[in-house]
Amino acid sequence: MTFDKAQKQRVDKWLFFARVVKSRSLAAKLAAGGHVRVNGVKINQAAYGIKIDDVLTISLNQQIIIYKVLNGGERRGPAPEARLLYEDLSPPPPPKTVPRNAAKIQRDAGTGRPTKRDRRLTDKLRDQL
Repeated sequence: MTFDKAQKQRVDKWLFFARVVKSRSLAAKLAAGGHVRVNGVKINQAAYGIKIDDVLTISLNQQIIIYKVLNGGERRGPAPEARLLYEDLSPPPPPKTVPRNAAKIQRDAGTGRPTKRDRRLTDKLRDQL
């Protein structure tokens, strides 16, 4: 079933069909909890109607997801089918940072952790100094 621009679908159903959340009740809680914005306007009801070309901003698991609605769903199908319902406009995730002291801790390949014998030799060397 393809939607034309005038038809609307409940936001909780669409979130479920697009596989944003695992169940429709979770989608309803997400929408009712104010974690979904439609075209920049915060919604607080699961029955809010969305249509094609609406932009959904979803706050989920400390992450911001931005989807443009391309089509309405009629069932919760496999992931490739769900990806046809939206265009992902989300910004790329920030690059992972490397700890400052990571360069200082590096050892030669294959050396691993020091053994008990290595520690005793180090202690003996320190006592001599």
